[in-house]
Amino acid sequence: MSENNTANAYLTTQVMTASPEQLRMLLLEGSVRFARQAKDGLERADHEIAHSGFTQCRNIILELINTIRPEANPELGERVQSLYTFFYQELVEASFQKDPARVGKIIELLEYEVETWKLLLEELTNKGETTPPQAQPQQVAPGFDSGFDSGSSLSVQA
Repeated sequence: MSENNTANAYLTTQVMTASPEQLRMLLLEGSVRFARQAKDGLERADHEIAHSGFTQCRNIILELINTIRPEANPELGERVQSLYTFFYQELVEASFQKDPARVGKIIELLEYEVETWKLLLEELTNKGETTPPQAQPQQVAPGFDSGFDSGSSLSVQA
């Protein structure tokens, strides 16, 4: 098995056995990785790499927006949706303007979001409130939409 196939098999297993909170973390980490790829592509004038990074990052941000369940906490859901919409708009502008510095600012904000989510996951784990992984893996559509309910984490009171 090639190294790439091994990595893909590992990622598939990780996604199929992850809780909704862990899936959200995977998406956030992926958004940072692809934003870095876009920035690197811009800095090296590699338009194909930059385009791929921007496209993947925007797709992840859209998935994060679409999986917010505001019914758990409407005010918080609206604020998170606004934040992710801002990320998306900034990525579009940075791509259009070919501005690595602008992408760098989005990377910083996404990294902050990852760190915030890590703290929340730690707190949930300490309280025993994380959603357990499914006993049977579900079919997950591209973008992890099937079975992914990020709203459960939005209802957590710190």
